[in-house]
Amino acid sequence: MSDSRQDETFKVVDRRLFNEEGELRKDIAEQQDRERETVPAAAAQQKSAAGALGAKSGVSAISGGAQGVAVPVPEPAKDAPKRLPAFENLTRWMGQNAAMLLGGYADPHTGQPMLDLEGAREMIDMLDALREKTIGNLAPEEDQLILDVLGNLKLAFMEMTKAAAAASAPGKVKSRT
Repeated sequence: MSDSRQDETFKVVDRRLFNEEGELRKDIAEQQDRERETVPAAAAQQKSAAGALGAKSGVSAISGGAQGVAVPVPEPAKDAPKRLPAFENLTRWMGQNAAMLLGGYADPHTGQPMLDLEGAREMIDMLDALREKTIGNLAPEEDQLILDVLGNLKLAFMEMTKAAAAASAPGKVKSRT
């Protein structure tokens, strides 16, 4: 009796555009160049198909990096949740407060970055709870916003936790003799 979960793996892909020094990553630049080269050929084929389908079929030609590429535009359901600016503002406000506690902002009195990992963890947990309790009740844009904010905060929290541990590690190292 073999467990199929043993064969399952996942791959973590770093999609950040810049390295730690703030320079554009070479592998990302090369990938973008390859995508730019392949998009014009595919765009020409899909552009003619998009023109034939028209707007009634729910296909729209978009511009930008992939000019003229046909992209299906889903029709919003009649009972779909509506976007609420108040929810988006709440999400951003909580995200900014968590970022502030992770050293993203300077204390107005001292000018030094504030770092409160426990407070940031609580804010991130509150955002997680908010998302969990609103699943199915959010507009797609709201759901994407809260996912983006949570992802960025969790990544920053991990990096700050590692940095804090590394900074305090030399003082805590004890040798056994």
